[in-house]
Amino acid sequence: MRLETFSPAETEQLGFVIGRLLAPSQVVALIGELAAGKTTLIKGICAGLGVVQTVDSPTFTLINEYTGRIPVYHLDCYREQRITEWLELGIMEYLYSNGVTLIEWAERIESLLPDGTLYITLEHDLSNANHRWLQFSGDEKFIQRLRELTQDMSQVKQETPPC
Repeated sequence: MRLETFSPAETEQLGFVIGRLLAPSQVVALIGELAAGKTTLIKGICAGLGVVQTVDSPTFTLINEYTGRIPVYHLDCYREQRITEWLELGIMEYLYSNGVTLIEWAERIESLLPDGTLYITLEHDLSNANHRWLQFSGDEKFIQRLRELTQDMSQVKQETPPC
């Protein structure tokens, strides 16, 4: 499934819808270049999961933990891509937890990701800094539920609070 957004607010609103659909033990792998919108999408996902804390990319801390309707673990693999380091940091506990695990730069640790991971690949339009394409793959049941909710992006805008 492929969706597009035309502003950071729309990307965050789509994230909100995704967050409302996520359940315990789900892993979301975000893939995309710098400035593709991964952190913006995660801010929306966290809002949809009921997180009220400030959400920032854990580029230097590697892992941020948030409290929402279920625990949220936000990992960033940009600076650390060695599998052995992630294993020493206890990544398997996050991937197989009862929380939701959101991973930026997930392609760097793809061999560790569990079956059923939801993959979201983000691309940005070089001619329009606000335009994003989001490609969803992996968790087919989740994608079908998301497809039903996003048949019309204007419906998504009506159902989500302003970010």
